[in-house]
Amino acid sequence: MQQPCNLCPRRCNADRTAPAGMKRSICRAGGGIDIALVSLHPWEEPCIAGEKGAGTVFFSHCNLRCCFCQNWEISAEGRGMTVGVGRLAEIFLEEAERGASMIELVTPGHYTDDIAEALRIARRDGLSLPVAWNSNAYELPETLRRLEGLVDIFMPDLKYFDSRLGAKYSGVPHYFEYASKAIETMFSMTGPVRLGESGLMTRGLLVRHLVLPWQWRDSCRCLDWLHGTFGDDILISVMNQYMPLFKACRHPEINRPLTTLEYQKVVRHAREIGITRGFMQVGKTAEAKFIPHFDGSNVLAASPEDAGPV
Repeated sequence: MQQPCNLCPRRCNADRTAPAGMKRSICRAGGGIDIALVSLHPWEEPCIAGEKGAGTVFFSHCNLRCCFCQNWEISAEGRGMTVGVGRLAEIFLEEAERGASMIELVTPGHYTDDIAEALRIARRDGLSLPVAWNSNAYELPETLRRLEGLVDIFMPDLKYFDSRLGAKYSGVPHYFEYASKAIETMFSMTGPVRLGESGLMTRGLLVRHLVLPWQWRDSCRCLDWLHGTFGDDILISVMNQYMPLFKACRHPEINRPLTTLEYQKVVRHAREIGITRGFMQVGKTAEAKFIPHFDGSNVLAASPEDAGPV
């Protein structure tokens, strides 16, 4: 029987095996592993995507409630297919066969233990690609430590420096307090960034930050903390792809696209404080074409008993 879930800082103590209608975890994940898409993703940073794309596995559900979430169909509504640990291990191996640069696990935290077990099986069966953990950073150090020796790269989003913004826009308390400790733990597990001969990242920490309308000052404070804490030992990706989707209309100040000037202020600040190892986005990235279609591609197992819709 599954133990009550306390994997993330919410510590909701929910029974993940409880049937519909009974108390569920805040992220609404159940006892199975819900996956919305398995794909080769070409739009990641060059050191992640490589030539054919990162082998992404998009997990359904999320412990945040970001009002502007681009992936709200799976994070809030839970669209996806349910699989077991064995099928997840097979998916990792299939991504490698497709030519993926690495295995990238997207919003994986609420399935930490199942993913760790699947990775052990896949490694035993020949998986040799680096594994990247792409998360919202609202995680517990003790949960992250369960991934020792299994995850090579951490790709957290540092969303806010001011935790009041986390409460307002993501419905979560003490965001920066937990996220900063999680990111420090990630760095302690991987050490400084390592790049292979092809330029692909093989180990280390790549922190992403999405600039929000009106919040460029908070973005600068995020960069100050990251560079002041880790210097050039990590990569930082400053993103301009914000779109006022999902429930952003409930907050008029962010119910508009990011302006070029707002983004340039953050990029200029990054240069002024000495950030040289990182990425900025150019061109029009705030477009729907860059959002994956969560159609369950490549999720289903050959046997219908191992997977089903959620």
